[in-house]
Amino acid sequence: MKLQTKLTLFNAISKLVIVTLFILLLPNIIENINKSYTDSRLVKQKDKLLQYVRDKGINYYMEDGQSYGSYLPLKEEYISLAEVEPNYYLDTIKYEKRLVERDTIDYRILSHTFKVGKSNYLLEIGKSSETIGETTGPLQNIAFQILLGMILLTILADQIFSSYILRPLSTIIRTKLIGNKFPKFTVYKEVKTTTSDFQHLDISIHKMVETIETKFQKEREFISNASHELMTPISILQSKIENMFEQDDIADELKVRLLEMQKILNRLKSITKTLLLISQIENEQFLKEDTITVKELVEDVYEEISIRLQDRNISLALLVSDDVKLVNVNKFLLFNLLFNLINNAIKYNRPNGEITVTGQWVKDYYTISITDTGIGIAEEELPYIFNRFKKLKQSLSQDSFGLGLPIVMSIATFHKIGIIVNSEKGTGSTFTLTFPIKLTGNAPAK
Repeated sequence: MKLQTKLTLFNAISKLVIVTLFILLLPNIIENINKSYTDSRLVKQKDKLLQYVRDKGINYYMEDGQSYGSYLPLKEEYISLAEVEPNYYLDTIKYEKRLVERDTIDYRILSHTFKVGKSNYLLEIGKSSETIGETTGPLQNIAFQILLGMILLTILADQIFSSYILRPLSTIIRTKLIGNKFPKFTVYKEVKTTTSDFQHLDISIHKMVETIETKFQKEREFISNASHELMTPISILQSKIENMFEQDDIADELKVRLLEMQKILNRLKSITKTLLLISQIENEQFLKEDTITVKELVEDVYEEISIRLQDRNISLALLVSDDVKLVNVNKFLLFNLLFNLINNAIKYNRPNGEITVTGQWVKDYYTISITDTGIGIAEEELPYIFNRFKKLKQSLSQDSFGLGLPIVMSIATFHKIGIIVNSEKGTGSTFTLTFPIKLTGNAPAK
């Protein structure tokens, strides 16, 4: 999962938690708001009534000491004014029940005592609890809608901001890692960012890449130079051994030893040539200017390797019917690629086994599959089969140097050919080559 997606997901989850807590607390919040609003309104009514009393006198509400009371028609609010004992004092706002015309109603009541002259009066202003709660539902809905809108806006803002702030990181990954052809890299270009962490990452990756490139270049130069230098003494030794064979007085025992030495030199020469070929491929010293059909290429390999098939009594089926052209390729290298794969299929096959070479279109790509009925490759060894000098544990061949598949991978990489390996120990293996569409001719109608 991408970092930006993780950040967005975290922000969304955190906001969801906040919304959940807000919904759980919302009834209490609305209730407190209503209560505070109601209390404020009751206090204002009290102050207004006391102002009337000061302006017009207490007799405006009370006559002959009789209590005053006023109710709204639905009994939602009421005002009560009565004379009380001189020492009685009260100044509260609380919920109380009142019996109004045989109905017991819950009210939020403000109670306040005040003096006019020598008399002490109790003022009560009440508002029914039912009317107070009527606004709770609408207020909750409005609050929830506002909250939801704000959450959506903040998620969108987080997405835009995280996309903006992480853009340099995406640029670094795309241009400095994924976008580069390993181990050849382009000239360093600074990624513009105001985030110091990304600046440090950009510089660190560039230094790491430079180090890797230098090491790879030195390794390639060493392999190329060593291979060239080794070929001369090997050729000289081979010539001297061949000259010794021409002598008449050479003993038979010495001939046997010379044959063993010649065999070892041939193996060393083969290894050196292979390393030199890999070095030349990786240094792109080959041109890709050839055009050849898949059928022609496979048939050339078959002609070259048919003797080995007969020696092992192995049958080879060529199921390549499409006249597909491979353009802008190196015929010599592609020949080596297929030769090595089919040669391995022969080498690790069982006696009287089978090999099938299949060419077919898979979507927009042309594939060539080499399937054998051989000993197969253990699952734990599959990730390492293209490593140089890596010999399979089940291989008993002394002529195997562990360089055949590395050559295959180098040639495939040079031509941008994908390789997929499927193998089951004791059953056989399938190597599938996937050619990019630009290397193919006209695909058949779909």
